Amino acid sequence: MKLLNKVLMVCALAIVFFGASVSFASDNSVPAAKKQITKDIVLKGDARCTSCHDEGDSPEVLRIGKTRHGITGDARTPTCTSCHGDSYAHERDADAGLKKPAKPDVTFSSKSKNTARQKDNACMACHLGGNQINWEGSQHASADVACTSCHRVHTQHDTVRDKLRQGEVCFSCHKDIRAQVHMSSTHPILAGKVACSDCHNPHGSSGPKLLRENTVNETCYTCHAEKRGPFLWEHPPVSDDCTNCHTPHGSNNAPLLKSRPPYLCQQCHSAQYHPSTAYSGTGLPIAAGGTSPAQQLLLRNCLNCHSQVHGSNHPSGPRNTR
Repeated sequence: MKLLNKVLMVCALAIVFFGASVSFASDNSVPAAKKQITKDIVLKGDARCTSCHDEGDSPEVLRIGKTRHGITGDARTPTCTSCHGDSYAHERDADAGLKKPAKPDVTFSSKSKNTARQKDNACMACHLGGNQINWEGSQHASADVACTSCHRVHTQHDTVRDKLRQGEVCFSCHKDIRAQVHMSSTHPILAGKVACSDCHNPHGSSGPKLLRENTVNETCYTCHAEKRGPFLWEHPPVSDDCTNCHTPHGSNNAPLLKSRPPYLCQQCHSAQYHPSTAYSGTGLPIAAGGTSPAQQLLLRNCLNCHSQVHGSNHPSGPRNTR
């Protein structure tokens, strides 16, 4: 009998000890379920977060309810933990009333300790497809540019998606392009008629320079279809690459030319005598003026005769292109 009592006592102590161990382990991993002190505000089950985060937050995290990430009728709509992780330590410290609770598992501010890849994984869990299909290995991804470096999720108005203000976001890194779009000849980017994303896909591309199409020319032809051809008499530099003559973001030579004619033309057409006599350093004036100016420097110079520089269908041949 005494032996049986000892066995029962040992079993009871083991059960108590095991229960205490499990309770201790759970306290360090997953916090105990707390009472729901508020109702779900945006999505089902978000009261876990909105019991603390409310309209008084700065920044106002609840504004996400006015965005596409807050659509309750869409089964794909993420919850707080879909992006920020389970964040048990953050919740535990908040319940304990600590002034500086642990950060959520994933944060997206510029001061975040999470890597760009960790931030991007939260986004690409839903957005890996469509225009984002080439994100992995793209120039921006390789440079550790995170999605949230350009996008603002907890706001109804994402600046980078606004055609008029998109340039502000791009120019924060591409400062050389900012200078070019303020030149005298440029695409109407500042007027909001053309946006960077009309030509470039910032999420990755199979073409150069993150262009939407496979080549420079194909990208330009999406707007300038009249330059596509085919022509009877083609201008080889044109069919090769538009940027042989043009700089797309801005120039002080109209229309977006790298230098003004005839000097632009003479970079290739350098044979002796007309039509390619070099007018600089040959004794002829380099500007239209005086009593006897060089006719090749007046008005549109080479373009006075060769107006169809992109290509011509003139039946008499390439020399008669008017």
